[in-house]
Amino acid sequence: MTRYRERLSPSPWVFFATALVLPASIIVFAPIWDGTGWPVGVGVGIVLYAGALLVLILTSPVIEVTGDTLRVGRASIPLELIGECEAFTGADATAQRGRLMDVRAWLCIRGWVDPVVKMRIADPLDPTPYWLVSTRRPGDLIDAVSLRGSSS
Repeated sequence: MTRYRERLSPSPWVFFATALVLPASIIVFAPIWDGTGWPVGVGVGIVLYAGALLVLILTSPVIEVTGDTLRVGRASIPLELIGECEAFTGADATAQRGRLMDVRAWLCIRGWVDPVVKMRIADPLDPTPYWLVSTRRPGDLIDAVSLRGSSS
């Protein structure tokens, strides 16, 4: 039973920014072969853009809370080992991802997702103090991890 599921796909602005590879390729290849490099530049640009989109989409991690496990990307942890959870947005989220971050923390953060959830690890033997995870729906994730959430 899945209580929560989210794919951290790139925001639309990331796809637009990645499209800059098209004019860059044309600029590089256009002067080659006495100005006949335009078709090569367009072709290379399209291939590079398609490849970049494919990598961005295929490497987007999935956050999933099922029965008794939280899975973020390839990592998983039993829900019983998760302690207090806090959501951060805006400047607070930036601070958690930067100057307030513990170097021992486990991270799954994406620059195109502002909110983060900090989940403390309740296992005293685990050297990782907490997981810091980007999410577009921090309240829903906290509810699902805390077993307060409803099925979705």
